Amino acid sequence: MKHLLVIGLLSTLFISCTITAPEVTPTSTSTPTLSPTEIPTLTPTATPVEVTMQVKDELINCRVGPGTSYVAVNELSQGESAQVVGRNDASTWWYIRDPGNPGGFCWVSADVTETQGATSELPLAQLPFATVTDVSLRVEPNRILVNCDQFPQTVFFEAEITTDGPTLLTWRWEASTGVSSGDGNLVFEEAGTQVINEFYQVSGPNEYWVKLHILTPNELVEQVNFPVSCTP
Repeated sequence: MKHLLVIGLLSTLFISCTITAPEVTPTSTSTPTLSPTEIPTLTPTATPVEVTMQVKDELINCRVGPGTSYVAVNELSQGESAQVVGRNDASTWWYIRDPGNPGGFCWVSADVTETQGATSELPLAQLPFATVTDVSLRVEPNRILVNCDQFPQTVFFEAEITTDGPTLLTWRWEASTGVSSGDGNLVFEEAGTQVINEFYQVSGPNEYWVKLHILTPNELVEQVNFPVSCTP
C-alpha cells in the first residue's frame, strides 16, 4: 500500500510539472537575402584561419553566389589578391572580402585563383538567397478613348522581372476592380530577366490600375495606372 501511495504521489508531481508551452503564432517576415555587402554567415572553426587568394587569370568575376548562375558584382584583375573568409561545401568556390567594395563580400571560382593557407580549415559560408532585383511593368494601351458603345475593351500587361541568381518566383496580379489572379510560378535557372504577360477587360470609363505582387523569393509590388474614357 505504501508503494502505491508513493507511486501515486510521484505521478501527481510529474503531471503537475509538465507544462505545455503556449502556441506561438509566427509573424510574417520577408525572405532574407544575402547581398555582397552583408557580413557572411559562417560555420565557425576552432581557431581563426588565415587564407589569401590571388587571381591567376587575366580577368575574373566575383559573384553573388558560388556559381556562374549568379550575377557578377565585381571583376578582379590578374595578380589582384583578397582575403578568403569561407568556402562552399566542395571547396570549388571561395567567399572573399571584395577588394573593390570595402565591407563587401563575393564569391570567386577556385579554378581561377591561387591560395595560400589551409583552405580545408575554412568555415562553410551560407549560400545566398537569390532575390528579385528589378521589376518593370507596362500596360498596352496605356490610355483608352473609345465610343461609349465599344465596351468591353481589353488591355494587356507585361512585366520584366530580373533576379540575381537561380530561384523560384511566385507572383499574383491584382486589379483596381477587385479582381485578383491565382498565384503563378516562374523558375529562374540562373540570374537574368524573364517576362510574364496577362490581359484584362474593362467594361466602362474609369481610372484603373493593376498591381503585380512578387511573393517569393522576396516581396515587391509594382503598379501601373491607365485611364479609360469614352465619348457618346
